[in-house]
Amino acid sequence: MKSWKDYVANLMGRVGEFGKLAPEAMRGLNALGHVPAKHLEPKTHELIALCVAVTTRCDGCISVHTQAALKHGATKAEIAEALSVAIALNAGAALTYSARVFDAVAAFEKP
Repeated sequence: MKSWKDYVANLMGRVGEFGKLAPEAMRGLNALGHVPAKHLEPKTHELIALCVAVTTRCDGCISVHTQAALKHGATKAEIAEALSVAIALNAGAALTYSARVFDAVAAFEKP
């Protein structure tokens, strides 16, 4: 498995470079990603985002949303329960990427 902390740091650097080259695209993405929550608690939002990240096989999304889910108080048990939904809908591929989420949890979790 990869070093999630190194990965997210490198990813954010590249995203920053992209943002300088295509600021309008980054503003649009940021606008979508920062829609004010009206009905979902932040933890629930991040658990849903993790499920989507697993089913779309997006390592960048896994790293960002794992950190955010932990920040909002998600437990390993809650993450596992949410990922169970992704696995039920996406079977083996989701199970494999769920293993990647727990690798990321181990990397980002407070010691």
